[in-house]
Amino acid sequence: MDFQQEIRGFLMSRRAGVTPEQAGLPYVGGNRRVKGLRREEVAMLAGLSVEYYTRMERGQLGGASESVLDAIARALQLDDDERAHLYHLARNVAPGSRRKRLERTFPITASVQQVLDSMSVPAVVQNGRLDLLAANDLGRALYADVFTMGQQPPNLADYVFLDPRAEAFYADIDEAKNQLVAVLRATAGRDPLDKQVAELIGGLSTRSTDFSTRWAKHNVRRHSRGRKVVNHPAVGRMDLAYDDFALPGDPHVSITTYTADPDTPSADALTLLAAWADTQKQPQTINDEVRRTRPRHP
Repeated sequence: MDFQQEIRGFLMSRRAGVTPEQAGLPYVGGNRRVKGLRREEVAMLAGLSVEYYTRMERGQLGGASESVLDAIARALQLDDDERAHLYHLARNVAPGSRRKRLERTFPITASVQQVLDSMSVPAVVQNGRLDLLAANDLGRALYADVFTMGQQPPNLADYVFLDPRAEAFYADIDEAKNQLVAVLRATAGRDPLDKQVAELIGGLSTRSTDFSTRWAKHNVRRHSRGRKVVNHPAVGRMDLAYDDFALPGDPHVSITTYTADPDTPSADALTLLAAWADTQKQPQTINDEVRRTRPRHP
């Protein structure tokens, strides 16, 4: 990632999203040549000189104090996710910031898998790159299409942008795409030297103009909780709430659980999903039983 280009694109896109009226500025007639706020208006709202803010928007965030970043965040009306992204970008260009990334891996231990298997709802382990690192039986059943893509580990962004089955799976495919791109943008801003994230983004940008168009909007979002509606090929439509729980050792690797409101068609569909998941295991179970009971020949 080009640090200065990322800062420039992010600040300009946020500035374009705030109108003078939203910022509480008096209306001035006439045509405006820019969409949203002007640089001098942002500088005024943040209590900064125009020259200083202009340098910052050109990518020179290094050395900016927390109070200055807070002022810019308020002027641009950033939400919590956008504010965190701004701080990450500033940290990565700060004088003396470490440019060499220490590679991290998060092994899925037997105890983590045991926690997943003990859950009675669909659950998966995913990282900021949107890899599905582990799952219980219900989680694999929920994302059956993703786990059959053939790549290891399965990746939700690849599925949504490159697998035509995703169009039918997500009830709102446009929202799903926007959300996944925003999560990847937040991940890239947090650790711009992550080669695996860079390779994923580069590959998607090359293979999907849809992805590259959405990527250029500089939207950011952390994956924490919400709702999604899916059309499962075996059990039909489900309206599910999802929640992320960070795992010790790496706050950016989490268990995501999916639940349905009690006494709803979606709750019934989850019951059907559990039964369907059992049928997917039966051939292997039968084969294991055959191997145990088959007489051995000398």
